[in-house]
Amino acid sequence: MSKAPLMPMATAMWLVENTTLTFKQIADFCKLHEVEVQGIADGEVAKGIKAYNPIISGQLSREEIELSSENKERPLQIKNLDIQISNTEKKIKKYVPLSKRQDKPDSALWLIKQHNVLKDSQIARLVGITKNSVTSIRNKSYWNYNNLNPKDPVALNLFSQKDLLDAVAKAERRIKREKKEKEKNKIK
Repeated sequence: MSKAPLMPMATAMWLVENTTLTFKQIADFCKLHEVEVQGIADGEVAKGIKAYNPIISGQLSREEIELSSENKERPLQIKNLDIQISNTEKKIKKYVPLSKRQDKPDSALWLIKQHNVLKDSQIARLVGITKNSVTSIRNKSYWNYNNLNPKDPVALNLFSQKDLLDAVAKAERRIKREKKEKEKNKIK
């Protein structure tokens, strides 16, 4: 079974506007009804949709369009079935209400006590405070240290349990790597 292109209506609109393909060829390629493609050509369907160029996206080649334009019986073949869609999970800084910002140092203290394998930079990244603040909390020189109460940051919804487990696993891998380095240096 052949796949439909990304954004079939927008792709059909581009093909109608920029090629001499038949409505049937465009409809078959975009997995639309031939009447829909005719409606796109008439301007009755897909109003307000911006045309999407399948050549730029890598779904069609100029040669493929030319071959199908010359032979009206030849269907268009999608160039790449495995179109790469970027799915990078970038951590988006979400807004933290004022009422929860005071919990950040408490959460850092909790992480220092519960997961002492984490580096200050990891704690700072997880909680969303500066590395200097984490270091001063660890050294008990934080300006408000006596009023801090350790609080679970996952329960406070500052980050997810998965983020915490990933950070702890990374810290444990780092510690193993450092131990191996020390053993290598002792042997030499």
